Amino acid sequence: LLLGIVGLGAELLLLEHFEEWRQWLPLALLLSALLVWVSNAVRASAATVRAMQGVMVLCIVAGVVGVWFHYSGNTEFELEMYPGMARWELFKESMMGATPALAPGAMVQLGLIGLAWSFRQPALGQRAVNDTTSHS
Repeated sequence: LLLGIVGLGAELLLLEHFEEWRQWLPLALLLSALLVWVSNAVRASAATVRAMQGVMVLCIVAGVVGVWFHYSGNTEFELEMYPGMARWELFKESMMGATPALAPGAMVQLGLIGLAWSFRQPALGQRAVNDTTSHS
């Protein structure tokens, strides 16, 4: 999880993914994820685990929205260049356009990894499934 947060953040910074306000959102989420991860590493608690879960859900949402932004931006560009482009060809060219349409999916993947990490964390105080206490 930490490698994904740092690696994706570094990639977005190197790509100068901060030209407009929408491009700052994944960077802000990754910074938030890093801060919550550090707070969990220092002193895990139910609050920090829940904060991580919240940030990871926001990463998933941002990834889905980012795919839409990338795809629609590519579609707009393709229609400016080739106004009569057919539906399938437009879809194909938009997916393969200058802005990688599926790249924001990395935020979805990171969010899912974070949610998997937080599943049944001891700090949440959940009992294990295999905990068989007898009620005799």
